Amino acid sequence: MRYTIIKDQHQINENIRDREVRVISAAGEQLGIMSAAEALRIAEDENLDLVKISPNAVPPVCKIMNYGKFKFEQAKREKENRKNQKIVELKEIYLSMTIDVGDMNVKAKKTLEILGDGNKVKVSIRMRGRQMAHSAMGVDVMRRFFDMLGGKAVMEKAPVTEGRNIFMILSPAK
Repeated sequence: MRYTIIKDQHQINENIRDREVRVISAAGEQLGIMSAAEALRIAEDENLDLVKISPNAVPPVCKIMNYGKFKFEQAKREKENRKNQKIVELKEIYLSMTIDVGDMNVKAKKTLEILGDGNKVKVSIRMRGRQMAHSAMGVDVMRRFFDMLGGKAVMEKAPVTEGRNIFMILSPAK
């Protein structure tokens, strides 16, 4: 089975087959409604391209422009938008129900680093053996851990017990 990729391409010059089009000049002023052939002739007189920019309008809107320059600037804008886009990751920090204060300080420091980078943190505790009977202790450890972060984090999801695990999700404070 063959798949073809359909790109969002503009119709240009001879590919515009509409009977009537609304034409906008290179300077941005409206030239009115005319036949596609007449609009193409005007574009060729100016050594520019006729580009259909709004095919769904009635009549379709075409603009006289340098198509190569338009495509270059559009690609440049898309590249800039991709560069400025921040992808938020979800990192995980493991605690235990019997964690000591010093170890908890180290984990809190690492959590603050991750939150400082703009990522979210999933804090989890895995209960073993008899710890299952005392899941409230695990939730208490989670609350103490959250208090150690000193308001630099927001609890996106409060501590929840699911089976053997207790977890909460933290995101950076604004």
